[in-house]
Parts: sequence; C-alpha cells; structure tokens
Amino acid sequence: MTPSFGLIIIGDEIMSGKRSDKHMPKVIELLTARGLNLTWAEYVGDSPERITATLKRAFESADVVFSCGGIGATPDDHTRQCAARALSVPLVLHPEAKLLIQERMQDTAKEQGVAYEPDRPDNVHRLNMGVFPQGAAIIRNPYNKIPGFSCLGSGGGVVHFVPGFPVMAWPMIESVLDAQYSAHFRKNAYVEKSVIIFGAMEATLTPLMESIEAQHPGVKVFSLPSVDHPQWGRHIELGVKGEPEPAELAYVDLRKGLTAFALEYGPEMVR
Repeated sequence: MTPSFGLIIIGDEIMSGKRSDKHMPKVIELLTARGLNLTWAEYVGDSPERITATLKRAFESADVVFSCGGIGATPDDHTRQCAARALSVPLVLHPEAKLLIQERMQDTAKEQGVAYEPDRPDNVHRLNMGVFPQGAAIIRNPYNKIPGFSCLGSGGGVVHFVPGFPVMAWPMIESVLDAQYSAHFRKNAYVEKSVIIFGAMEATLTPLMESIEAQHPGVKVFSLPSVDHPQWGRHIELGVKGEPEPAELAYVDLRKGLTAFALEYGPEMVR
C-alpha cells in the first residue's frame, strides 16, 4: 500500500516572512516525478512545545514525513531535542554521525591550511549536530557530510529530518525516496484534466461534481475559482484528477454533464 507523504517546515524565519519557503514546491516536484503525492504540510515556528506536538502527531500516524530545519546545534535549533521528547527516548551521539562530522572538520581544517584539533571547544561542540534520538538512522548529506536522521514512531510514522538549507535538504530527500520508497513509484500514475469555464457559479456546478465523484470512485473532482486572473479574468477551472484511465472516463462524463449549462469555455489543460 502506497504511504501518505507529509512535510513539516520548521523555523521562525518562515513564520515571520524573513524567508520564503521553497521546500514544499520542491518536495511536490520530487514526489510527482515518482508518481507520488504530498498529502499534507505543516509550518511550525521555533517553539519547542509546538514542534514536539507536531512531531508526536507525525510519529503516531502511519505516514512518511520529511521535516526540514532546526537540526543544527545553535540555541534556536530545537528539532533534535523535540524529536526525542516526542518519542520518549534519550538523545545520544550517533557513532556514524560522529565520524562523519569529524571527517567534515578535518576537511575544513585542510582547506584552511590549519591543523585539525579535535579537542578544541568549538570542534567538540560541533559533535552536538550528531546527537540524535536513540535508535535513529543516518541520512547522508552529500553537500558537507553533516548528516540528517530518520526515526520510526510507535504508530508507524517515519520522520526523516534534514537541514533547512535547500542545497542540502533536497538531495537528501531525493536519496531517501529513491533508497526506501522506490517500490511505490509509479510512472504515469496520476493525471489532471480540466477546462476553463466562464459565466458559472460553483454552487450551480456542485451537483454535477458530486455526481461525477459518485460515478467514478477514486477520482477527485476539483473546482478552482479565480476573480482576477491576468489572462482569463473571472473564471472557474473545473476538472478531475486521479489515475489516467479512470480520470479520462470521468472527464468525458464531466464534459457531457456541462452541456446542460449555457457556458462559455476557455482552454483545456492536462497535467
């Protein structure tokens, strides 16, 4: 059974508007390319209580969840600690993470032309980036070797934790998808077909939409109204989405049903 995929984006910088979220569009892109869908997403500021509650729900679900941000070792990074609290397990220094972080510090020292000093206080502090909830698995980071981690909850939910930096997070998410969920990939698994309609109201079209969904289980009918589109002005994009063959049949019935209305049409779209 194909799992549901969720996304958690953590950070005050997103909630305050200092930075715009780029993760959700990219995760949708990565999933869609593999015939998968993003089911839900949540944004959370740097509040340990809220992060813990959000992660607890994710762990108690049966979903596959990606969490972006807050896994560093500065005072405003709370995700690792909150994950441990949500799982009711201690934080421990992961041995593989320790080696990877030490490799990174050695690489940095070499690049700077200085000696690597493992006992220097700042280098010791950097090992905190490898302190994960007990039982966590490593997610390798091809950008700078500082790993992310994955944890399994009691409810079957799996949360994969990656940094907030897109240059690190996106390759890590892609590697997790390809390594762990390829059995669920489907080519041409999903299609949207829609038409632009002028001069209609959603309330008038609702009975037809309900009828199409009842006739075609597994297909979703959607209505996206717009009042100020730069090209089409006030209109409704009405369509269906689902697996290709059922969606095609549903779309044919939708267009047949629309003949009962005196409407003006714009272009058809397939995604």
